[in-house]
Amino acid sequence: MADRVAASGTVHWIGAGLSTGSGLARLCDSAPRVRLWHRTEERAAEALGRLGLTGRAEPRAYTLPALAAELAPGDVVVSMLPAPEHTGVLAACVAGGAHFACSSYVSDAVLEQVPEAAKAGLVVLTEAGLDPGIDHLFAHSLVDRARAAVGEATAASYAFTSYCGGIPAVPNDFRYRFSWAPAGVLNALRSPARYLEDGVAVTADRPWEVTRPHVLDGETFEVYPNRDSVPFVEQYGLPAAWQARSFVRGTLRPAGWLRAWETVFDELKGGDDARIAALARELADRYPTTDADRDRVVLAVSLDVRAGQGRSWSGSYLLDLVGDAKESAMARCVSRPLALGVRHILDHTLPAGLNRAAETAARSERWLGELAEEGLEFSLRADQ
Repeated sequence: MADRVAASGTVHWIGAGLSTGSGLARLCDSAPRVRLWHRTEERAAEALGRLGLTGRAEPRAYTLPALAAELAPGDVVVSMLPAPEHTGVLAACVAGGAHFACSSYVSDAVLEQVPEAAKAGLVVLTEAGLDPGIDHLFAHSLVDRARAAVGEATAASYAFTSYCGGIPAVPNDFRYRFSWAPAGVLNALRSPARYLEDGVAVTADRPWEVTRPHVLDGETFEVYPNRDSVPFVEQYGLPAAWQARSFVRGTLRPAGWLRAWETVFDELKGGDDARIAALARELADRYPTTDADRDRVVLAVSLDVRAGQGRSWSGSYLLDLVGDAKESAMARCVSRPLALGVRHILDHTLPAGLNRAAETAARSERWLGELAEEGLEFSLRADQ
């Protein structure tokens, strides 16, 4: 592997949608030069004005060739574009000798480029937002605390849950408002979910059909699994001597969501792609997020480890934030950890190659401490 390319100090932030918030302002405080790329230069300038960053970042009209033409070795590119577009952006970064960061899950297409990026000494930071992102930090912290209390070689069983949801601060009859592409919400529900239950892998073809209540601080929510939870057992470093009673990562919704969405589920069962696309447009028109609405983000991660001879341990993290007139909770929770990761590219503390948020317990604790110092509120409850 080549030596890590030194950061130039220039950050290119692509996209100024609903997840771009005060994290961009944090970068403007720490990076010598920031460029905001949006659909047009005018739209980029408007976004900077809305964020109070006029004059602190340079507006640009985004096209991939235009970005590639301005890249210099050691620049950092932050992609807030839809996940399928990360592949082209990362290819431009590798060609231009620039580091890459995003908040999305790692796709196979991105993974294919990681060896070349690593060989060139470039950082590829992914899964560094809210979920995925902060959830990873919470998980690594809990696993490390449990390992210290119980012992890595101790025979034990564990139950792990990680649930996250962006929901209305004041629930409406539909128990949801669309703050991101409705088609993405619906298609996620159409995708099977795999998780561990009673020690074995289970697949739910229709994830909403295994929705269950989940109580946090006396408030009841509804949760269901999403994606494939099983690979995260290894990613989070759970000891091989511990056996899973359950392990699930999923989505959180307000109580009453399952009933409110019954007609949507009927459509998901029988509708083809064209019908689901039309339904997404209908729901977006019917339940939009307006300037008067306030969103709420709830992220709850817990680990319970049971071993003999009094060596059991349990702990949980809870993040529960409501947006305000200046910034949505979702924008804060996605942009702050992503910006923190970019700052660690700039200060050369992230290694070349693939980084999924902070992949070690020590780094997770450091990032959580830094996020707390910057005002991102969350709580930890754990056995001593």
